[in-house]
Amino acid sequence: MTRIAIAGFQHETNTFGVTKTGLREFEIADSWPGLLTGAEVIPGTRGINLPIAGFAAEAMTRELSLEPILWCAAEPAAEVTDAAFDEISARIISGLVGAGHLDGIYLDLHGAMVTESHPDGEGELLRRIRAALGDEVPIAISLDLHANLTDAILRHATTVAIFRTYPHLDMAATGARCVGQLIAAIEGYRPAKAMRRIPFLIPLHAQFTGQDPCAALYDRVAMVERIPPERAEFAMGFPAADIRDAGAAVIAFAPTQERANEIVGDLADAVSAAEAELVTPLFSPDEAVREAEMRAADKPVVIGDVQDNPGAGATSDTTGLLHALARHARGPALLGLMADSEIAKQAHLAGTGAAISGALGGKMGRPDPGPYEGRFLVETISQGRVAYTGEMYGGGVAELGPSTALKLLDVPGEIRVAVTSQRSQCLDLALFRGLGLEPLDARIICVKSTVHFRADFDPIASDVLYAAAPGVNLCQLAEIPYRRLREGVRLGPLGPNFSLAL
Repeated sequence: MTRIAIAGFQHETNTFGVTKTGLREFEIADSWPGLLTGAEVIPGTRGINLPIAGFAAEAMTRELSLEPILWCAAEPAAEVTDAAFDEISARIISGLVGAGHLDGIYLDLHGAMVTESHPDGEGELLRRIRAALGDEVPIAISLDLHANLTDAILRHATTVAIFRTYPHLDMAATGARCVGQLIAAIEGYRPAKAMRRIPFLIPLHAQFTGQDPCAALYDRVAMVERIPPERAEFAMGFPAADIRDAGAAVIAFAPTQERANEIVGDLADAVSAAEAELVTPLFSPDEAVREAEMRAADKPVVIGDVQDNPGAGATSDTTGLLHALARHARGPALLGLMADSEIAKQAHLAGTGAAISGALGGKMGRPDPGPYEGRFLVETISQGRVAYTGEMYGGGVAELGPSTALKLLDVPGEIRVAVTSQRSQCLDLALFRGLGLEPLDARIICVKSTVHFRADFDPIASDVLYAAAPGVNLCQLAEIPYRRLREGVRLGPLGPNFSLAL
């Protein structure tokens, strides 16, 4: 039987984040399972919308022999420590070397990992694997739509597949696509590769693939496959990583270099032609709440707290939008998830029905506007283990730690906050419902998420707004203090050119 080793090592690194990512962050369960090794990998990810789960399921239908090595992921944050990167990389390579003869390797990666010493974490991992196993064994990798593609990734990987949806509803499907690509490589097909970088960065909140122009661009990418074995991929990039190669790029695989170059040229031109359409304005927190109050109808208006999205490395505890709700919301309104282990502990000690006072949020590195000082009614408490029900994470379980639903007592409107001990992106209705809060009962729902929330919240929303409250997932790219970007790349669609001289 064809023998394939599988492994995964995922991190999306926000170099402007507050805390670095160590080994423990990869070991613990959060939105995804904790670190899995050997025989734990396949059952530990089965049924979850993860690339490695999709690869394993498809491989089994083709009766391939799988050798699982390791899989891990950590919540996005600042750089991965060298100690964690070296340890996990060594475990993967040791497993690959110890597996004996392998016909191929599949790796479930992200594409935007930055370590203390390596701006291109995935490229460095692939380089180390090639140094240990040589250049002959084919390696298929899957990457996130927000990958920052590099020359090293394209050089060391035989074939690459990238998510085509944001929210990422096709993670497992992308892993499954890798199976056929890897089999073709094992059978001897080595395509020519080409890459073209896009001359402007695309902020995360503009990358929503549920509408044009992004929907149309990904349709063009998929159309390339109508002439097999030609194939193309488009990564919109992760602009919160201050590295030279941050940003969007297209890649192509074709029988000839000339054809691969032609494909990426056509696609890159299409992305550039859509630049003006990718300009996506943001409301201030006060504007967003006032606008939501005017637009609220039979269904709630959802406001994305896009710059405090823990799924992009933010702290998930800033209070800019909460202060705006207190000033302008008539209620009922919800906000979540606010990561504050101190207040969660206080609520658990006081118990359901108690009134507590304290400083909510604003404790993890963002001084403006600071904590929300007030009195709160403890409506529910929970240990924070919530089964996801939405399409993106369905089948998985969120481990939020001690959690509570608090009602603000010092404001006239009914404003409630879902408070957790662990950071977790608010992308699933179950995260509110697990604390006894029903989103359908609210006029305004504020979620600490950038785009992922739209998969589960759009169907219940009358409208969706994006707010630029303070946070470290900066979406106003011209305001980011970059130091390592390549000269000349534009800071957002129609934005200014980056220059170190500035």
